Amino acid sequence: MSAYDCVLIIGHHGMLANAIIRQLNRRTIAFHGVDRDTFDVTDERQVAEIFAEHKPTLVFNCAAATNVDGCETSQEAAKKLNGDAVRFLAENAKKWQTKLVHYSTDFVFDGEKQGAYTETDKPHPLSAYGKTKLEGEENLRTIDPLGYLLLRTAWLYGRPGKCFPRTMVELAKKPIDPLKVVADQYGCPTLTDDLATATLELIDNNASGLFHATNSGNSNWREFAQAIMQQWNLPNRVEALTSQQWQEMRPKSAHRPQNSVLDLKKIQSAIGHPMRPWREALADYHQQVMLEGF
Repeated sequence: MSAYDCVLIIGHHGMLANAIIRQLNRRTIAFHGVDRDTFDVTDERQVAEIFAEHKPTLVFNCAAATNVDGCETSQEAAKKLNGDAVRFLAENAKKWQTKLVHYSTDFVFDGEKQGAYTETDKPHPLSAYGKTKLEGEENLRTIDPLGYLLLRTAWLYGRPGKCFPRTMVELAKKPIDPLKVVADQYGCPTLTDDLATATLELIDNNASGLFHATNSGNSNWREFAQAIMQQWNLPNRVEALTSQQWQEMRPKSAHRPQNSVLDLKKIQSAIGHPMRPWREALADYHQQVMLEGF
């Protein structure tokens, strides 16, 4: 990381960006952060200006439209942020020979595969969110800025901010009996701190290209919710719901892949060690947020 004397974080107020900032601070690496209150990454002119002003050697793009259901009703806005903005960043990264780190999603797959998805599997997104994130991926790979990193991840949670564990804990403390959570969609909960650590380790090892990056193991949403209840020592009142039942309850919600487990062999080989199991990461998150006042 020592070669990166000007680090720029796009979307630096977000949950993932906060985890990256914690890692940079531990290494005493200075950075410049911008967010939507002062910078519009979907504005081609503004993107060009910020590269010209800072001449960054490393850029983390943490800006994205991540409200999966919201992307269905605001598809043009999702396309601008998840697709067009990546093109603008990639074009300027190529011009200035900047290493660009961009994050994508398990939602680029349709979930029909038996077993974990590898980096060579063909994407087939079901939702507007998945389609716009895939457009961003394709823009990045077509422009091909020198040494870019493209990381697909899944089921992100972390601090600060709203995320699945926080939502489940808040609901569990209300008189809702029982909690109903989908039990037939499989993936892997991923702690932002672990994703940030792996990202910097890839950079340390001069890695480039596409990597799948999650915690290890797999779960369904109900199992994840049950693990949260156990971790917080809350009554386990989580009942199973099918994807079909969820769709019937919320007919305007986006279609989710039923299997979006990502294969980790490539990233684990690149960083030289396994990704942490998701239950260990959840226990660590619990300890962190309790210390900070959950």
